[in-house]
Amino acid sequence: MQIGIPKESVRGETRVAATPKTVKELRKLGFDVVVQSGAGLKASFQDAQYEQAGAAVVRADKAWRSDIVFRVNPVSDAEIDKIPSGATLIGFVQAAQNETLLEKLSERKITTLAMEMVPRISRAQSLDALS
Repeated sequence: MQIGIPKESVRGETRVAATPKTVKELRKLGFDVVVQSGAGLKASFQDAQYEQAGAAVVRADKAWRSDIVFRVNPVSDAEIDKIPSGATLIGFVQAAQNETLLEKLSERKITTLAMEMVPRISRAQSLDALS
């Protein structure tokens, strides 16, 4: 399975959905990882660092066409159209406040894992995306 890390599109966003360190861990688990060129620059990660970690640095369209897409911010309507039907989206989607987005993702048969819904308790610390 391929995990895609597209560049964040929200103005002023400096985070990226995966670091070179997490790419290494995903590769150990058997995933292929593609990172959009420049996706990590604002977070001080160069494309070469992702390549050294085992990711392929690709154009945006290839990152979006992955089996699993990692994001920090909710996707826009235009970005939803880039995700293949049947794919999985993992990131912050503001699910409780964004019913329209969830409906659009559901219509496209995109499974969505909302990271903000992971409990922030000590037992779940390893899953806490804000840590």
